[in-house]
Amino acid sequence: MANAAVGTRPAVLSDLIPGRLARDIALIAGAALLTGLSAKVSFPVPGTPVPVTLQTFAVLLSGAALGLHRAAISMALYLLAGLAGVPLFAAAGDATLGYVVGFFLAASVVGALAGKGGDRTVWRTAGTMAVGTVLIYAIGVPWLMVATGMNLPSAITAGVVPFLIGDGLKVLVAAGLLPAAWKLTGRG
Repeated sequence: MANAAVGTRPAVLSDLIPGRLARDIALIAGAALLTGLSAKVSFPVPGTPVPVTLQTFAVLLSGAALGLHRAAISMALYLLAGLAGVPLFAAAGDATLGYVVGFFLAASVVGALAGKGGDRTVWRTAGTMAVGTVLIYAIGVPWLMVATGMNLPSAITAGVVPFLIGDGLKVLVAAGLLPAAWKLTGRG
């Protein structure tokens, strides 16, 4: 992992924060908590057990800002804490657990892509965030099918279609925020 303190180019935004161990612990716990808090911004969608939340936005931003390893650990912490009964998940039920598992994969891949510059320009950030979003769906939809007995078209109708516009907006916001943050640091 690049370390900004020794003059190398930072891989992700959080590498700019000094104090590596304390920084990493705080960022990992903070990203898990942010994801849990963003789950509390939850709105039911008629016809589906999957609510609209801000979780995907928190997951994707955390992945990009933290990089592969910290993002993976933060989402594993989030998942394990929620499974242990800490009230961090948006919906209590097996139908949405696949999306939460997808957060781990999405944050990890987004973190890896950001570490290779996938968050430095608007277009690269949009692509990185779109990949992360697709990965969440790729895990969430099959799990939704198993948990509810839905067939694939029904699961896509219930677990993807109602969320496309909102997720598209989240990608656009991230595509504006991350490159702007890099420009503010003077290292983008």
